[in-house]
Amino acid sequence: MEEKWITQFKGLSRLPEEIRLALEKGSEIVSVPAGTQIFAPGQTADKLWLLLDGTVKVQQRSETGRDVFLYRVHAGESCVLTTANMLAFEEHTAEGLAETDVRAVAIPRQTFDDLVAKSPVFREFVFTAYSKRITDLFVLIDDILFQRMDVRLAARLLELAGETNVVQATHAVLGTELGTAREVISRTLAEFHRRGWIDQSRGEVCLTNRDGLAQLVKSAGFHA
Repeated sequence: MEEKWITQFKGLSRLPEEIRLALEKGSEIVSVPAGTQIFAPGQTADKLWLLLDGTVKVQQRSETGRDVFLYRVHAGESCVLTTANMLAFEEHTAEGLAETDVRAVAIPRQTFDDLVAKSPVFREFVFTAYSKRITDLFVLIDDILFQRMDVRLAARLLELAGETNVVQATHAVLGTELGTAREVISRTLAEFHRRGWIDQSRGEVCLTNRDGLAQLVKSAGFHA
């Protein structure tokens, strides 16, 4: 391995020396450019990815052909669907896309299976990350079923903008993020613009009043 990466992942630093060396030896650091499809529906899940840098978006296509955003994997995290498919020996049912340039540790199946069998610490790391993300997915289902779209969109704009106050995304992309139609996003953004909270240009939303958006989210008790 070209560097010591284990300390970036909570839980792995407690691995015994022998197991830690086996994990380092049996894994590799890989880099992929933004826009790369990392895995796709129907592909065999043969590697667990632990992200060192960048962001991976995981989404699934519905029977109607609409892409539905599930979650993002950030640096220091692993992908729950890949973990589930590795454990169950199943194919991927969703798509993973590199939103940015990505560096990750790729743990092949043989190394993954050996360490899950041998190491309680590694098993705890795998299942702790798995249970947290499953909880996140249940929250997502709850949000889709019960939260107002304007509240969800306000929260997602705040999340995507970060410190920049600018979201580089089309209405269609935002619809994918929230599991709704582009037209719904367009109507909601038009209302946000009327309230003076955002400005829009082609493929871009500029947050002009973060406090207004944040107050909408807070008033609904949304768990952004």
